Amino acid sequence: MNAPTQTEPTFFRKWAFTFSILGAVAVGLLFPGWFIEVGEFKFTSLFVPILQVIMFCMGTTLSVGDFVRVFRMPAGVGVGLVCQFSIMPIIGFTLVKLFGLPPEIAAGVILVGVSPSGLASNVMALVARADVAMSVTMTAVATMLSPLLTPFLMKLLAGTLVEVDALAMMWSMTIMVVFPLLAGLAFHHLVYHRASWLKKVMPLISMVGIVVMTVLTVAIGRDNLLAMGLILVVVCFLHICCGYFFGYSICRLLRLNEQTCRTIALEVGMQNSGMASGIAASLGKVATLGIAPIVFGPIMTTTSSIIANWWRTHLASEKKLV
Repeated sequence: MNAPTQTEPTFFRKWAFTFSILGAVAVGLLFPGWFIEVGEFKFTSLFVPILQVIMFCMGTTLSVGDFVRVFRMPAGVGVGLVCQFSIMPIIGFTLVKLFGLPPEIAAGVILVGVSPSGLASNVMALVARADVAMSVTMTAVATMLSPLLTPFLMKLLAGTLVEVDALAMMWSMTIMVVFPLLAGLAFHHLVYHRASWLKKVMPLISMVGIVVMTVLTVAIGRDNLLAMGLILVVVCFLHICCGYFFGYSICRLLRLNEQTCRTIALEVGMQNSGMASGIAASLGKVATLGIAPIVFGPIMTTTSSIIANWWRTHLASEKKLV
């Protein structure tokens, strides 16, 4: 994935995704009937194709160099990936037990926790003056590892809450994530360099896809969302903030440099909630497993925007490596 250019983000760029997600939640809550079905066509059938498009668009921004970079910065990326697939799953499991959430709603919280980070973390790394190249590499590698690690962790932590067929989930995620991602990577090398305008279009398509999935999930799960909304807001807020805190703190304890600490904090706290929604849809449980990812999304984008802009403003002098 080509790292975003280190230019000063505009106000719109900093907050566009946050406002788009919040608007999508509002539309889904206010007009649910528009987004459930039309005649015999059910909008849930769109989830997997939309996720595949999002993953393809992500793949078009990747290059082989993004994976090779793991060997150039193995300590930071290694620590980040371990934190990514340990901190958030453990925190999610702990929170659902503390709050006593219903089984399938609780499984949705865990599902978000065991998902990889998404493209939004790369944008926030740019805003926060973090290590954008490392952020891109971590997102790419975590996404490729997710078909193996996500089903395993889901079976381990949520197997008593819902039935989890780990092998079936692995294959489903391979179809939804790995194949489109590899197709996008091939597209990048064959076509991308011949059409520079695609660099702006592909991220926009991804954003639109996530917004559409948000509207559909909110509309379909509206009743459960209204019933569990406040509790889920608290759970997701704590989940995200603990991810930032422990991701950053562990890196500081390991004496990693400031940019790396910021990068890993954002990668850990920011999960690919769109992927989690797609997985819930593939299991036929959008209205239950899919609720937590949708609550998680707006809180994640809002908190990450705040912390990234605060870092950019107040900690800009700490860019030197230690």
